[in-house]
Formats: sequence, structure tokens, C-alpha cells
Amino acid sequence: MSQALLAGLSRTTDPRRSLRRFLALDAVVTGLNGAAYLAAPGPLGRLLGIDGTLLAALGAFLVAVAAGIGLLASRPEPPATAVRLVVDLNAAWAVISIAAAVFWLEPTTAGALWTPAQALTVGCFAALQWSALRATATA
Repeated sequence: MSQALLAGLSRTTDPRRSLRRFLALDAVVTGLNGAAYLAAPGPLGRLLGIDGTLLAALGAFLVAVAAGIGLLASRPEPPATAVRLVVDLNAAWAVISIAAAVFWLEPTTAGALWTPAQALTVGCFAALQWSALRATATA
């Protein structure tokens, strides 16, 4: 991903600021997703075709991950090792989500649409964060 594209997406030419913005957006989206799963695991589980207990556990996990990513985003210079962990976690989440929908879960139509949409979103966060991290190394 080019420096110009990153600058356009994050509305800044400073790679560190881009990275922090992508991390912060990831924290917000992940936190909202996790909070929704925690607040309404039964109804959302029925809508998506996923067990409510599993959804509540995923919600708790996502809220914890979001807190960690938010903390990382608040640092003036997020440590590269921690950012790589977030990138790896996001990439794994995207792949595991699709695999679970195909091989393990029996999603409803809504779940069959939601799962790849959230996996794509998380995969995009991983790509943006990785590109911004690489740009900070050359800046």
C-alpha cells in the first residue's frame, strides 16, 4: 500500500498518526461489536445462527481486545511488536471467522452475510495497520 494511499485514508501524511488512527478505529469497531454480542447474545445469536453462549464469550473477548488496542492507539509511538500482534490477531480472526462459518457453524442467511462482512472489515484493518507500521519504519 502506497504512502499516498495511506495518507488519503487516514487524512494525514504522518505514518505514526495514520497507525494510531487505524488502531483507534479498530478499537472502536471491535468494542462496539463485542458490546453488542455481550448485550444481546440470545437475539443476535438467533439472528445470526450462532449459539448465544458462544456469542457472549466472543463478545467478552472482543471487548478485552478492543481495550488493549485502544490502549495501544493512545500511545504516541505504539510498539511495533504489539502492533504486529494486533495485525496477526486481526488476520487470524478474519480467516477463522470464514472457516467457522463454512466448516463449523450453521449460520442463518443473516449470519452468512454478516460473517464475511466482518471478516473483510477485520482483514482490512490488518492490512491498513501493517502498511502504516511499515511506513513508520521508513519514516
